[in-house]
Amino acid sequence: MSKERIFTSSKFLQPNDDEPIRSVVTESKDAVVVAWHVNPKQKIAPHIHPNGQDTWTVLSGKGEYYLDATGSNKQIVAGDIAVAPVGCVHGVFNSGDEPLIFISVVTPAAAGYQLVHLENS
Repeated sequence: MSKERIFTSSKFLQPNDDEPIRSVVTESKDAVVVAWHVNPKQKIAPHIHPNGQDTWTVLSGKGEYYLDATGSNKQIVAGDIAVAPVGCVHGVFNSGDEPLIFISVVTPAAAGYQLVHLENS
């Protein structure tokens, strides 16, 4: 049985005026691959994956990537790869003038998800 192995990321990007949409490209027990389109001034709330890692590959745009529960952040731009190991806070605020487009790979698929309330907010 043949299973799709090559995907065009743009087919999965879903711009939305309200909030970013998590668009699953492919999923197995080992990983979930997600395409993200984050408009200017939108954010993906700070969160953790208690049982897995989340790796983002930024295709275009820029944003302020959350590093911890205090709200510390670092700018990510096209070409960057941001890695959030197990239990590390991450999320992003699009501080730019264009959409932030990236692909996320969460491993394993059962990594879990927990929102994090920032200490300074």
